Amino acid sequence: MSQLFYLKECSSTNDEISKFLLYENSDFISLYTFNQTKGRGQYGNTWSSTAEKNLAFTLAVKTDHFTIPDFMFNYYTAIVIRDFLANLTENIVKIKWPNDIILKNKKIVGILIEKKKINQINYFIIGAGFNILQEKFDDISNAGSLLTLTGKHFNLDKFAFNLTNYLTERLKNIPPEEEIMNSFNADLFRKDVISVFELNEKRQNGIIRYADENGELWIELENGLQSFYHKEIKLLY
Repeated sequence: MSQLFYLKECSSTNDEISKFLLYENSDFISLYTFNQTKGRGQYGNTWSSTAEKNLAFTLAVKTDHFTIPDFMFNYYTAIVIRDFLANLTENIVKIKWPNDIILKNKKIVGILIEKKKINQINYFIIGAGFNILQEKFDDISNAGSLLTLTGKHFNLDKFAFNLTNYLTERLKNIPPEEEIMNSFNADLFRKDVISVFELNEKRQNGIIRYADENGELWIELENGLQSFYHKEIKLLY
């Protein structure tokens, strides 16, 4: 059973979700808003968006439903959100390692997954910010929205409802780890093409080869094939 809640405004859906985890008969609790004032991204980064134009969404699910490693759960969540948007937009959608979602070379979704113990129960807190109707971004930004990239207007409430149902159903049936890794690598952004990276404050060319089962990204750099964890290297496109 799942429950979906809405707030007209909140600081962060990832923070506010704990107030709604009181329904013991519900395995999936979702919260969304179109006006998030203090969104958080990966590793302390901020996630800001224009009010009433985008969706801030969080799904809380009990960790005891899953036996896969945490990073594999993160990968699978990114795959499911990618699939949802690819089906919705009928476009090629990619995953920028480890879990940003890319459409036409622009970031349209940022994902933050946290593990929290609330009311003596361990949860995966899946937070995601979706750029949907926003039309203007910073000139230097790599961000875009579903509107700017597809020309389509989406109803925000319907989007949130359909996302909740899709994500919930897919999380009820986790595939084998090998299948997760194959899917993740099949849709990995900039895979097997020359890209520019920043490593130790220096720029160099490299080619993303694959993500592995340990959560590392393997990149062929000028001095050979090397593996990296998140934040150890930056893709500049």
